[in-house]
Formats: sequence, C-alpha cells, structure tokens
Amino acid sequence: MNITANVVAYQLKRAFTISRGSRTEAEVLQITVEKDGKTGIGECSPTGRYGENFDSVIAQIESLQGTDFDRTTLMHLLPPGAARNALDCALWQLEQPTFPANFDLPDTITTAMTVSIASPEEMAEETRQYIAQGATLIKVKLNADLVVERLQAVRAEAPGAILIVDANEAWGPLDIPQTIKQIAPLNIAMIEQPLPAGQDDVLTEISSPIPLCADESCHTADDVVNLVGKYQMVNIKLDKTGGLTSAFELERVAREHGMQVMVGCMLGSSIAMRAGLPIASHAVLVDLDGAALIKDDVENGLTYESGQIVLR
Repeated sequence: MNITANVVAYQLKRAFTISRGSRTEAEVLQITVEKDGKTGIGECSPTGRYGENFDSVIAQIESLQGTDFDRTTLMHLLPPGAARNALDCALWQLEQPTFPANFDLPDTITTAMTVSIASPEEMAEETRQYIAQGATLIKVKLNADLVVERLQAVRAEAPGAILIVDANEAWGPLDIPQTIKQIAPLNIAMIEQPLPAGQDDVLTEISSPIPLCADESCHTADDVVNLVGKYQMVNIKLDKTGGLTSAFELERVAREHGMQVMVGCMLGSSIAMRAGLPIASHAVLVDLDGAALIKDDVENGLTYESGQIVLR
C-alpha cells in the first residue's frame, strides 16, 4: 500500500468569518492510497481547535506508509480526527470505485448555504444573493454580538427559508434563555453549539423551544451519552469522527438515544463533500456547501443548483 499526501490551497469566493476568526483561503490535505492497482482519494482539513495542524496530520498518515490495513484495522491504528478521515474515505473509494454512488442516494440533497459573520447589512446582502440563486436553507454564523439584529436582517431577506444558527461556542457571555426567547419569533429551526464544549452542562437546565445541536461537543459515538438532556441533535463531521466508517456508528448511537442527525463539513473541495453524502442522504439537516464556497473546485466536482446538491 502506497500513500501520497499533498497540501492544497483553495481561494474562497468571499471572506468566511465565524466566531473564531476569518479566512480567505481554505487549505486542505488531499491523499491518494494505491493498492493492488486500485486508487482511492480522500481529503481532510486539520483543525487547530482540535489540536491538529498539517504537520501532525501528515505525520500520522506517514506512520502508516507501507502498512497493509483496511477500514476496520484503521480504526485501531489512528485516533479520530482528520488523518483517519482522509485515509478512511480513500479506502471506501478504493474498495468501491463507484463510491458514493453505491449508496442509495437521492437525485438531489438540499444543503445549507452559509452566511458568515459581518455587519447586519452585509449579511443581508449575502442572504439576498443566496435566495436569488434558489436557496431554501440558510445557515447563519454568529458570535455574541448583534445576535438579534443580524438574524433579523437575514430573515428579512429570506422570509420563506429555513434558518439555522451556528454560534461556534461563542455565546458564553450571553443570557442563553433570554437570547433564545428573543430570536424564537424569527422561526429559527436549530441552534448549533451555543456554549464551549465542556461548559455546556447548563443546557440541561434550559427548556429551549428551538432544538439545540452539538458540534464541537460531539466527535464520536462515545460522546453521545454525555449529550443527552443538553442537545436534541448532533452534527456529524467526518473530520471529527475520523471518517465515514465511524460516522455511521455515531449516527446509529445518536438515533438510539433519540437524537436527530445533521451532517456538516469544514471548508474544502467536492472530495470531502462527496464523502459525507451517505450520511446526508437521510439526515434531517445537511450543511455540505464547503465546495460551493471555493473558487476552483476539483475536476468533476459536485453540482450546486438552487441550494441543492444535484446528484443525477
């Protein structure tokens, strides 16, 4: 088995800003696994929030160079995270050349289109553009500032769209019950990770009319038991679970505990977005617009039309 890894940089169509900072470029690690004349490709996005960088992820991948492993043994060779994700997804494609078409995928999947943090006026303009393109699901990135004002501006431009909110752990300074009460009239479908992971026990004391979704607090199936009573949904990202194989396990355990499932992504190309489609095909919410946010996607990338991923 031979593994090659390359860092690839994609320019973004516009600056992408969340509570932790702003970016104009998406750097990803793309790998190729060759075995017995077959080839699989995978992509991951090392994330500093989870203690990763390109050097650490490449070192993990190179530690397996020359080793013969499959998806099952890989789960024991590397911990959950970006390195295992890229390898696992490459192995899926190596084993099944039509991946992910071998799964029962629908003709189209509605995906969120993401509005990043800016002034209310700028967020309204970005929303206006998405709605003009036919988007029906809008994900709004927020920090602790101007929460109501920003959401009001977005809602004004998207009166009929589904709105979901992603705070990326930034609402610690806020009165969470009061904030939820203020935005509830705007018909928000979900709030993602309002508080920092490890500081979200207080959510057990909050009766929210808006479903709460765990992102940074949920990496693998082992995390689910500690989320019950705090969240009603989990955001499955392959870079957190360490690949599609373990993403299926997280989905199973979450559903067993009565939680709904969404699928999300980091910024990246269609290589990474495609790998999440088997989970997206039966998730209640999908946020796989990463490839739509970059300027030059990979050849034969996914088709995004009217807020949907077109698969047929």
